[in-house]
Amino acid sequence: MFTGLIQDLGRVERVIPGGMTDLWIRTSLGAEKFDLGESIAVDGACLTVVERSGDTFKVQAAPETLRRTTLGAVRPGDRVNLERALALGDRLGGHLVSGHVDAVSEVLETFPEGGSWVMRFRLPEELAPFFIEKGSVAIDGISLTVNTVEADRFSVQLIPETQERTTLRAKAAGARVNLEADQIGKYVARLFALQRGQGAPGGGGGLTAAAVRAAGFGTP
Repeated sequence: MFTGLIQDLGRVERVIPGGMTDLWIRTSLGAEKFDLGESIAVDGACLTVVERSGDTFKVQAAPETLRRTTLGAVRPGDRVNLERALALGDRLGGHLVSGHVDAVSEVLETFPEGGSWVMRFRLPEELAPFFIEKGSVAIDGISLTVNTVEADRFSVQLIPETQERTTLRAKAAGARVNLEADQIGKYVARLFALQRGQGAPGGGGGLTAAAVRAAGFGTP
């Protein structure tokens, strides 16, 4: 479990393809102190530390991970957002993030507003029921507040601190990002789906964005 508060900008040192793709990443978090087998979020994808050497560590990405995230496109020299797993007793400064990427999206538009940086992203249809204005979303592992939601897109605003401490500010229109919807939204959606009989014999309908809004969880 993670919080979506990025702890370091790591740098990819090596990418070794194979049955499992090995990623060696340099970090200032003290990789020599990492426990083998511990979880770490790399651009929002929960991976496992399997080796360490000096200030670098190795994680492995399975084919499913490469299909479902942007990690299949990383190359040596790329910067990635890093967060070690949450320990019991730690402050939850962002929101609960599992590190299980729901979908890959893309940047549609970026522009400044005051000292902030506005970014609009494509909203995959299957994730739309989980998005509400002022709700939470993890983008490349970064806990952010959803500013606006439309049928096929949503926007966030990056404060200067987020611009400096993460990779997101450098992404232009067309760039791909990892999305993880808010877990609370997923549970609410699941509850409504069960109440509507989705998946049960004779059931039908299922959950829609309109149903969630009508229940008070969406925007007017």
